[in-house]
Amino acid sequence: MAHRRASIKKIRIDKRRREHNVQVISELKTTARKVNDLISAKKADEAQKASHILFSKLDKAVKKGIIHKNRASRRKSRVSLRIHSLKNSNAKL
Repeated sequence: MAHRRASIKKIRIDKRRREHNVQVISELKTTARKVNDLISAKKADEAQKASHILFSKLDKAVKKGIIHKNRASRRKSRVSLRIHSLKNSNAKL
């Protein structure tokens, strides 16, 4: 247990920040799951719209320092590739 007042305050602040960060990460996972479900169901247009929401949330998380920018970029790239390949496969049919 911390003894100094500054240390005690820092522990309280860190706890609040962690709760917020966990909430944001959970939101990201939920949104990503929705996009993946739409891609699996081969609903390209709906997945495209949902991906914009996901990309926005990823960018906000990067801005707040919750996730690393390369991780967000990688996720955005992979989702985009899956959506575009889905659109291309629908166009060929």
